[in-house]
Amino acid sequence: MPAFPSAAREALGDTQLRRNLAHATHTIRDKRARVVAEVEDWEELRLAGAGVKEAALRDLATHLETLEESLTRAGATVHWARDAEEACAIVAAVAREHGADEVVKVKSMATQEIGLNEALEAEGIAAWETDLAELIVQLGEDLPSHILVPAIHRNRSEVREIFGRRMGVVGRPAPDDLTDEPAVLAGAAREHLREKFLRAKVGVSGANFAVADTGTLVVVESEGNGRMCLTLPEVLVSVVGIEKVVATWSDLDPMLRLLPRSSTGERMNPYTSTWSGVTPGDGPQEVHVVLLDNGRTRALADEVGRQALRCIRCSACLNVCPVYERVGGHAYGSVYPGPIGAILNPLLRGVSDEQTASLPYASSLCGACFEVCPVRIDIPSVLVDQRAAVVDAHRDDRVPKPEAVAMKAAAWTFSDSRRLGWAERVSGLAGRVLSRFSRTTLPGGRTAAGRLPGPGAAWTGARDLPAPPEESFRAWWDRTDGGRR
Repeated sequence: MPAFPSAAREALGDTQLRRNLAHATHTIRDKRARVVAEVEDWEELRLAGAGVKEAALRDLATHLETLEESLTRAGATVHWARDAEEACAIVAAVAREHGADEVVKVKSMATQEIGLNEALEAEGIAAWETDLAELIVQLGEDLPSHILVPAIHRNRSEVREIFGRRMGVVGRPAPDDLTDEPAVLAGAAREHLREKFLRAKVGVSGANFAVADTGTLVVVESEGNGRMCLTLPEVLVSVVGIEKVVATWSDLDPMLRLLPRSSTGERMNPYTSTWSGVTPGDGPQEVHVVLLDNGRTRALADEVGRQALRCIRCSACLNVCPVYERVGGHAYGSVYPGPIGAILNPLLRGVSDEQTASLPYASSLCGACFEVCPVRIDIPSVLVDQRAAVVDAHRDDRVPKPEAVAMKAAAWTFSDSRRLGWAERVSGLAGRVLSRFSRTTLPGGRTAAGRLPGPGAAWTGARDLPAPPEESFRAWWDRTDGGRR
């Protein structure tokens, strides 16, 4: 993916995308606002949720060891994966051991993060997405653009076209009389997926939470496809980010009250599935849990940024973000888009490449994301800190960036009064030159230069440029004898 500015510029030119996004984000955030308003102690609940996650992160090593012991005692096999390659290799090995050439999947950000579908495909194993929105994305050979609603950039007419064109290629075809009514589309998806549920030997999931003391994994969902994937296959493999751990069963209380309201705008999610290892005669008889790092310990070491690991993937920050609403998720170049993606991706991967380094700047710093975050992640503060990290990463560049050159020039100028006086005289001359261009009156009587020619055109095309005064304060002071004449 290109850097965010280039990708965003292309997305802004897609009027259909902007209409789809505006409609969907407005609908979701209005639902959220209504159900949140019903909770009198919402702020206290946010504090409780943040406290649960923060406490787990501060003693993460201990909780992970406890989780491993609890899962093993319950009959599960625990694997540790340092990165995406190791995690994908573990899942592929389990599938091969059971002669499986296909798996069914619960919606999982962690498996998207590691590119599991592509890795399994390279091994000759088909990975079928069973969440409706993920199915749309997969059949459309597309990429997800939202944490909660991966196909938010598609409208129902587009979905009908995708189902009609692609379902028959990979399984049960869509009915000939398929319309774009939501219930009809959902019915076609149900029939298409049912044969896959009944046939698959291996299921793959993530987890919303992992309870250390009981060894319980938790998945919350709205469609029932997760329940099918978690109970019907003979073998279940769960890929779980190490930050999903909470210490005790009681810690789930605030989390399961915060998540549905913040994500789907529901008082309670329709399906909450929990499982602890293997239960003879009930559900999968072989359970594997892959505990995934993939940059999380790197993020944990960042004193400011580690709070991003509290994220419960509700997507509330995306739905209120004025930047995301206009450009969508693809512009972020990651499975984690929006404000949380703008900090999580650099924290997990570093800021060494241009695309990732551009993400902390993909924000207006309006603060709306922090106001809606159910676990109180101060995203604006982390964005500013990550911008500093981007600057620090380029301090030793052989060819400095224009911004760095400008800052060094400013420091050189301001460090000497004679140089500063010279700069003020040049500024006054610039003010007189700019007076030849159109000016805009700003609040308070200030003026701004119009659109500048040449290199300055890009800067002034979308912002006001304060016009330098024709006379500096120092010159005025000398001319008026300190204001006395």
